[in-house]
Amino acid sequence: MKVSPNPAMSIDTALQDSSVPPKAMRGARILVVEDDPAIAAEVTDELKLQGYEVEHAGDGGTALEQAGKGGYDLLIMDRLLPVLDGLSVIEQLRAAQVRGPVLVLSALSGVDDRVSGLKSGGDDYLTKPFAVAELLARVEALLRRPADTRETVLALGDLVLDLIDREARRGARPVELLPREFKLLEYLMRHAGQVVTRAMLLEDVWHYSFVPETNLVDVHIGKLRRKIDMPGDVPMIDSVRGIGFVLRAAEPS
Repeated sequence: MKVSPNPAMSIDTALQDSSVPPKAMRGARILVVEDDPAIAAEVTDELKLQGYEVEHAGDGGTALEQAGKGGYDLLIMDRLLPVLDGLSVIEQLRAAQVRGPVLVLSALSGVDDRVSGLKSGGDDYLTKPFAVAELLARVEALLRRPADTRETVLALGDLVLDLIDREARRGARPVELLPREFKLLEYLMRHAGQVVTRAMLLEDVWHYSFVPETNLVDVHIGKLRRKIDMPGDVPMIDSVRGIGFVLRAAEPS
């Protein structure tokens, strides 16, 4: 399996189009766990060019030993590894209270595959072949998260989001969400009470490295609002004119 050969997805293009990580992220320690030498070299070299400190492990056993010592800000974990598969490595690290974020890489792209990757303790899942620019965006997003974001259930008033079972409900009412809507609601709940801009949402939910001229955010917010704030409910999603949106706990009027 190789990183996408599409010229638009090459390392050279990623270097031209992607912004340098914020100063606070430069120097972050990343362990790349990948048994394919070509992919490992390409990912490792690109991360180093972006200012990260990068180490490499070529099998699950070595990864478990290195990561178990701690000190890494992020693990990039291939799923299918010799000695010990990537999900088993993650599960053992979580059992040992190693809590840093993990980005899972895999050629397995089915819904069940992605769900099992997240349930094992992964924080994000990227399928092969992938664009290097997208890998960098996901790395930056994971490194921006607060140190402890490993809650399995988020709650704000009567709104509950189960991150493991990927279910949402408001009060006793289930809320059916599409994958992007789920990510959007998770982001809003993690930033409850804060005004989030469209640029923030495009960068952190859609992983855009630039702000396009689009109403994409407004369309998805509108769909999410219709599902969360049903007739008779106290509204939770408010628009802040000219700035963005804010999610607040429902207060009886």
